[in-house]
Amino acid sequence: MKIVAVANQKGGVGKTTTSVNLSACLAELGARVLILDLDPQANATSTLGFPGEGDASIYGPLLGESRIEDKVVPTRIERLSMIPSAMDLAGVEIELARADNHLTQLADTLRPLRETNEHDFLLIDCPPSLGVLMTSALAAADGLLIPIQCEYFGLEGLAKIVEVHEQISQSGANPNVTIEGILMTMYDGRTNLAKSVVEDVRKVFGPVVYETLIPRSIALGEAPSYEQTITEYAPAGKGADAYRSLAREFLRRNGHEVPEPI
Repeated sequence: MKIVAVANQKGGVGKTTTSVNLSACLAELGARVLILDLDPQANATSTLGFPGEGDASIYGPLLGESRIEDKVVPTRIERLSMIPSAMDLAGVEIELARADNHLTQLADTLRPLRETNEHDFLLIDCPPSLGVLMTSALAAADGLLIPIQCEYFGLEGLAKIVEVHEQISQSGANPNVTIEGILMTMYDGRTNLAKSVVEDVRKVFGPVVYETLIPRSIALGEAPSYEQTITEYAPAGKGADAYRSLAREFLRRNGHEVPEPI
């Protein structure tokens, strides 16, 4: 099982949108996917139809009070499972910060899921902050997927998350974590600004940047309010097409043969 953290300390860049819709599209293509909602706001959780309350979250396993395997629940989407979030995660950062192994605690907690080999990918939807939960996710992940908005403020956020990635790698907490990919979101091809930002990012990071561009789309914003993924809410729209394209590109990067759409 490959673990990919979907992270950016800047909010509003399409992080949860990407976590949920990429997961759904990977499952649609036949991959066995688990999404871990590590954000106390629980937006990924509500999008997939879970209430985001009670003891459903990873809080208990992180503190050694329950088993991580017991937190995995199936979603309505075939081959897509989830570990939901809940408000109790808001307090777990304080608990983790007190532990000597706070950076590696999440990696240790997720180890039983790696060993079962029941999933091909685990995507972690990280909170939009540089706190313990986000850094723990980077310390647990094999790869980091960074969504950034096609605006110049997005470039500032990108520089910061890349710096954090390097710090985690060099600290010894997770020397093997790589940048899985940089995803340009909210792209509007009618504006020179969006084109310029994409060009600048590709000049610096080259093939790490996904070819797929996620468009600015009303449907992508509306779908969560109906507790639906984009492939459920507007399956024939440009947002669904983009995330299906991203899923194919993601699988090819990870050595899977993927048929092109007819």
